[in-house]
Amino acid sequence: MDDTLKVSDAEAAKVAVAPRVTLDDLEGSIASEHYIRANEAVTTSQGDAHGDTTEDALACLTLCVLVTKSGFTVTGESARASPANFNAELGRKFARGQAIRKLWAFEGFALRKRLAEAA
Repeated sequence: MDDTLKVSDAEAAKVAVAPRVTLDDLEGSIASEHYIRANEAVTTSQGDAHGDTTEDALACLTLCVLVTKSGFTVTGESARASPANFNAELGRKFARGQAIRKLWAFEGFALRKRLAEAA
């Protein structure tokens, strides 16, 4: 898990006086997570496997797809500028962190909607 997410959640918990979306809420809403390296999944618009794309560039792009228990999907991505700096574990960590941040925004919207409807 991304340490900055844990810190953000802990800081918010200290000052919260109303319902909020927690990191535990987010983790509990995830049914599955999937990781893809772009070079393993790419098809060009012409239908060929790689076309003019650069294998090294695509190999540096990691995608994370989080599927929630409701069936909603959220994606995150991580890319390295240099293939020499690519680290698969860090790529997955950073891509997942970005996907969690996106999910946090969606869950925040849903919570705000529920609070407004209850008012």
